[in-house]
Amino acid sequence: SHNLPPGLEYLNQLDQIIIHQQVELLEAILGTETSSRYEIKNPLGQRVYFAVEENGCLDRGLCAPLRAFTMHIADPSGREVIRVTRPLRCACCCCPCLLQQLEVQSPPGTIAGYVVQNWHPFLPKFTIQNQSKEDVLKIIGPCATCGCFEDVDFEVKALNEMTTIGKISKYWSGFVNNVFTNTANFGIQVPVDLDVRIKAVMIGACFLI
Repeated sequence: SHNLPPGLEYLNQLDQIIIHQQVELLEAILGTETSSRYEIKNPLGQRVYFAVEENGCLDRGLCAPLRAFTMHIADPSGREVIRVTRPLRCACCCCPCLLQQLEVQSPPGTIAGYVVQNWHPFLPKFTIQNQSKEDVLKIIGPCATCGCFEDVDFEVKALNEMTTIGKISKYWSGFVNNVFTNTANFGIQVPVDLDVRIKAVMIGACFLI
């Protein structure tokens, strides 16, 4: 634990991470978004981080949800401990050379790992890589990722894709919440002893998903 990046001690003993998007009342009424803000909580509902998305208004208006962004994730003291960066890329399955990817830094300026989309004709598939760009885990989603009135699960698997070790879930939180406030609620379940840097990368994967 002495070698942990500053701020990641909050992830050290967690096997479940909850990410809740915050939407202000004015945004809900007008149907417009400013920069996205999120709370990142432990299983007890206690906030361990908060995140703010930085992007251009043009990106948000024309390219969402494919827009480039930088996500700044800070601990309760306000210190930025994780930075997630995604460039603007193509999402077309016909363009396997321009698939989605992002970089996770912790602390900012030091690579913790990467999330890379893998080409597949109908399944959303991603690879989690460590700071040396070595493959560590796979994430495989369902054919339909916009489930109506139900949760959507992305399975976290070993590299052989045979063993499931966790999941990333998008929780359906009710008609009013989804239609009128457009909030997102995600849960990450991983082994408690997973490297904390990879847990930080899993948070980045959640934002990419």
